[in-house]
Amino acid sequence: MVADTAGGGAVASPAELAGLLDRHGYLCDDGLATACFLALRMGRPLLLEGEAGVGKTELAKTLARALRAPLIRLQCYEGLDASQALYDWDFPRQILHLRAAEAAGAADAARLEGELYDRRFLLARPLLRALETSPSVLLVDELDRADDEFEAFLLEILSDFTITVPELGTIRAERPPVVVVTSNRTREVHDALKRRCLYHWLEHPSFEREVAIIRRRLPDATAHLAGQVADAARRLRGGGLLKPPGVAETLDWTEALLALGARELDPDAAAATLGAVLKYREDQERGGALLAGG
Repeated sequence: MVADTAGGGAVASPAELAGLLDRHGYLCDDGLATACFLALRMGRPLLLEGEAGVGKTELAKTLARALRAPLIRLQCYEGLDASQALYDWDFPRQILHLRAAEAAGAADAARLEGELYDRRFLLARPLLRALETSPSVLLVDELDRADDEFEAFLLEILSDFTITVPELGTIRAERPPVVVVTSNRTREVHDALKRRCLYHWLEHPSFEREVAIIRRRLPDATAHLAGQVADAARRLRGGGLLKPPGVAETLDWTEALLALGARELDPDAAAATLGAVLKYREDQERGGALLAGG
């Protein structure tokens, strides 16, 4: 599967894909651009792992915009089961249909029962919507939060992109969606699913790329301020914090500074806005000491 760009042609190289993502506001390095290109070219899901806030989810969102395809997001959590991810029957509408048919004097019980499981009463959840929408980008976000049983179920779906609804038959994707699976690695994703996917680990960006990201997303930030924030974020990430800041927090921090009219990250401005970047009291105490120490 080779994805079509907005101009109607095929993405020919990782560099071209990186440029396409760049035009839609996402700056990626060569490794990520290559992994994403190969996932598109080979028709394989892309499994992205890395700490929270490094841009895994944002990549899927930007890819959908770049390919002019709808983004269908399945947010994973503990206890997520197949019916919540796949499909369910609209029970209230089925009951209303049953009552309306009875009031109209319908007497054929077998026909009435068959009508209750018509496609119009099927509620498509994210996985089914992704199979029925062509083209589309399917984001399976934070798979590590879901249970092992759901991961095994997802592997089956990703293997052949078909879903069987007993009352309706088998639904097959006309064109498989582009699939991005993310994990913050709170637990290990099983080898069976990893073998089905292409894999890329997202690191925190380099200093230069983080400065570029800040200035791209927040044009009012000067090069000086963006450099100060990126440098401070780098020091915080190496400070043994409970929750080191990701790029998302770096952007929030810069936006908070701009909202206060700050032109540079001095000690007073850092102290006033630390809650935008560090979300644990212990981290704020340690982070304040790290920043004060230069």
